[in-house]
Amino acid sequence: MEKKIYITEEERAKCKKVAEAFSELYEMADIVVVDVGRYGFVMLKYYMPTHGFEEDETYTDSRALFEGLWQEWLDMKLYLMAKGTPLLEKGYKGVFESLSNEKRSELIGQKTYFARMAGIDM
Repeated sequence: MEKKIYITEEERAKCKKVAEAFSELYEMADIVVVDVGRYGFVMLKYYMPTHGFEEDETYTDSRALFEGLWQEWLDMKLYLMAKGTPLLEKGYKGVFESLSNEKRSELIGQKTYFARMAGIDM
């Protein structure tokens, strides 16, 4: 049986760089990105001690991995800002819209920062 390769070596190197760029996210949330060899990279989310991870997503494209991690990072930042307040009931979009223009710009500016670290063109 021939082993199929799902990710090129070039994309694998790019994905690795993307995963490393978001290392601060792994400290903030129960999220980790794992290199699973010829299958690509898997984002594991929401660890439950007796069950394992609740969600997983497999990536073979560095741009898609970047966007997935970016959204997780942004959502986590918004959650942490609104935690313990009624704002959280509005969802992430509502929390974002309630922020000052300066704070919104600061958060969005982080995407460029991560893209530079990951070697992704914006």
